[in-house]
Amino acid sequence: MSEVKFYCARLSLLILFLIAPTALFANFDFNANCLKAYQNIFELKLNTAKALIANEKKINPKNAIIPLLENYIDYFHLLTTESKADFDQLKDNKSKRLDQIEGDDKSSPYYLYAQAEINLQWALIRGRYGEYFTAAREIKKANGLLQENTKKFPGFHLNSKGLGVINAFLGNLPDGMLKSTLATFGIKGNLQAGMNMLDNLVENLPKSTYEPFYEEVVFYYVFVLNDIAHSSNAYQKTMKYTARMADSSLLKAYLQAAVCAKTGHNAEAIQILQNRPSGNYYAAFPYLDFLLGASMLNKLDLNASTYFNRFLQQNKGVNYIKDANLHLAWLSLLKGDTGAYSAFTTKVKNSGYLYQEKDKQALNEANAPRPDLTLLKARLLFDGGYDAKGLAILTERKADNFSPGRDRTEYYYRLGRLYDDQGKFEDALTNYQLAINTGKQLKYYFAANAALQMGKVYEKQKNMVKAKESFNTAIQMKNHEYESSIETQAKAGLNRIK
Repeated sequence: MSEVKFYCARLSLLILFLIAPTALFANFDFNANCLKAYQNIFELKLNTAKALIANEKKINPKNAIIPLLENYIDYFHLLTTESKADFDQLKDNKSKRLDQIEGDDKSSPYYLYAQAEINLQWALIRGRYGEYFTAAREIKKANGLLQENTKKFPGFHLNSKGLGVINAFLGNLPDGMLKSTLATFGIKGNLQAGMNMLDNLVENLPKSTYEPFYEEVVFYYVFVLNDIAHSSNAYQKTMKYTARMADSSLLKAYLQAAVCAKTGHNAEAIQILQNRPSGNYYAAFPYLDFLLGASMLNKLDLNASTYFNRFLQQNKGVNYIKDANLHLAWLSLLKGDTGAYSAFTTKVKNSGYLYQEKDKQALNEANAPRPDLTLLKARLLFDGGYDAKGLAILTERKADNFSPGRDRTEYYYRLGRLYDDQGKFEDALTNYQLAINTGKQLKYYFAANAALQMGKVYEKQKNMVKAKESFNTAIQMKNHEYESSIETQAKAGLNRIK
């Protein structure tokens, strides 16, 4: 469908949406101009959206949808730039926008909904920068507002979007400051309940007058599938639900590429990223170059350095700097340049920040002994879904060829992951157990994650006794890398097999 036809179709749906009995209110006017701004936000054409909102302010300055739209722009600006400086500057906008809305039409379903959305968006951003207490309060506030709005307006389906995200997020939250703070507020979630809400919405919105909000629901659902639930269906569902988004959407390209890169569909990720929409209309999104570099490195393409360097040159944010330099260090090893490897690991230690888990892990790896080249290649090829190539490289060597401790444990672990991915479950289980035996006392994540993956294999085989045993083994291992994430996934596994 051409972009013109796409917008015509959407505006026709908007007319139906606006004439629905509960859709149009004097002070919350989601009119054609606002819808167009909203659509541009979800294609990451943020400057175009700003211009449309500025026009709306002139024509309809009291429209209470305006502060909600402006908050979306701040939210996506911060997601795409990863800028801590901008976050510190923009976060004061929250209270001003809530003040604008609180004096408006209390009989509108948008009255509580808009306040909840603004609170939830800032909570999700704050969590990235360690402002856990404020984030917890905002989640509590958003949850209460949406619960109240559901009672007042049971037919207002958009309530399920925020409630679905909150349930999923809280239902699979790793142990830590945010989780403990939320517990003091008495807020709990349920991952499956949240996923069910979002799944129901994404299936039924296209058949309803709420269809214009489809892209936003897909955005949050993909986030839940890929980053919270680590769902085995993440690729299939992401590609299915993003298919009807406009090809002019940079957000669509990001969602598809991210899930492809994470689920071993590496060639598809590269194709999407190389052909993503571009131009001055779109928000700067340096992370996409990082993602393209990582995808190219996963097939051992040395040209990946171009994209990591471009990311580091254009990035104005605080995240993935250490991780990008670690990837450049790995590229140096693949080229046989140990001097450059040392130089880049020094950059990992001396530059960047430690907000993201990936950057914390990059620092751990930079401080560890240099990786074995065979194991590094197997790791990258597995991440890209090139299982046959990874196995061919690994099986050229034996366990005795690797030093006891980290390298031998990683050898068993990598073999387990590759066999697992190929459906050779007995070989996978054998190697996972060897990884546990050799690495359970080490600080590296290999043994704990081997136990987690064993649990998933036994779960597939319907051997729930062994699955429970393996998940508990993963939980019982302490003081290793990714401890919180692995433990959270293992607990989710236990919940699934109850």
